[in-house]
Amino acid sequence: MGKLYLVVFFTFSFVISVQSVRPAASLDDELLQFSGGNSTRRGLQGGCSATNIIDKCWRCKPDWDKDRQALAKCAAGFAKGTTGGSGGETYIVTDPSDADAANPAPGTLRAGVVQGKPLWITFEKDMVITLTQELVINSDKTIDGRGAKVEITGTGLTIFNVKNIIIHGLNIHDVKEAPGGMIKNSDGPPGKREKTDGDGICITGSTKIWIDHCSLSKGVDGLIDVTLKSTDVTISNCKFTNHHKLVLLGADNSHAEDKDMRVNLAFNVFGEGCDQRMPRCRFGFFQIVNNNYEGWGTYAIGGSAAPTILSQGNRFSAPAEAIKKNVCLRTDAQEEEWKKWNWRSEKDTLLNGAIFLASGVDPQLTPEQQGGMIAAEPGESVPQLTNAAGVLACVAGQPC
Repeated sequence: MGKLYLVVFFTFSFVISVQSVRPAASLDDELLQFSGGNSTRRGLQGGCSATNIIDKCWRCKPDWDKDRQALAKCAAGFAKGTTGGSGGETYIVTDPSDADAANPAPGTLRAGVVQGKPLWITFEKDMVITLTQELVINSDKTIDGRGAKVEITGTGLTIFNVKNIIIHGLNIHDVKEAPGGMIKNSDGPPGKREKTDGDGICITGSTKIWIDHCSLSKGVDGLIDVTLKSTDVTISNCKFTNHHKLVLLGADNSHAEDKDMRVNLAFNVFGEGCDQRMPRCRFGFFQIVNNNYEGWGTYAIGGSAAPTILSQGNRFSAPAEAIKKNVCLRTDAQEEEWKKWNWRSEKDTLLNGAIFLASGVDPQLTPEQQGGMIAAEPGESVPQLTNAAGVLACVAGQPC
């Protein structure tokens, strides 16, 4: 890897985001400000606290469980139009075991996700699923954890050369490397798979992927990787905690095919114990909008290979150490090169001395890029917009 250049100086060539620069305030105080004195997750709209455009689409409906597939209509950003298992049967996971990855038992999660037809997958009850091998998901699937407490551990989810996937309401944690072997990944016979790196969710060569309201923590590699020509991905309303390298968008500097990648990160919380890669970007086009950064260890947003990064309406609360105030880290390039990269900041709130050093110019968006943008609220609104990030405790017959 080339040298790292941590930028801590300013020149006339760059614009520092100063839309809102304030001392650190407690998140509870900010929630009180935006909820009229009630910082709980409920108490708005007659018991429903949905505040961002995705949640408003479904969370306030007490009959959400009667028409689960309506969730697909709420996909936003570049994943808009992702239908998952819509139009297909409902597959109910009744068995949390994963004893045989090559020949999964009926009623297991693995037996559902490999099928070659649209399926909307739900869970009969609370369960902890300890995967023995990577869970390879076929096209046209929704994994819908609403109404149950569903934990995925052991190893992670693989979305490989497929399309049209929704992952909602899973707690994915303590993911380790998997040894590889014969693994079922379709209606056909099992196939040979290699050892995995230990990613929570690994998206490779896939398109139209929506990850919403998941909680992710404690893996040996990344929590979410999006690589190798994957595009049209939205990661929204998730909560990330206790991890070193979190979200990788673009495999490495040799994979120029990732120049067509389009990803939104919207309404997520990067909380306790998050060090770096929130996200780490290469080549593509990335909108980072209305996320809550409650600190970082090394940096928050990083990249190489000239990605376009639009930071819009985020809340950045810097660590206490003076050397860690910079939000961004650019790597594998000299200043003369990276100052041309389009890393822009708009409506961001910078707390506790946080610094966003912008570069480049406001890009002219293509129709595809413009069509996938999520409207940004001011950074001051982020505590409200993200107050329900992560897995929700949904109860049938009540607003979620």
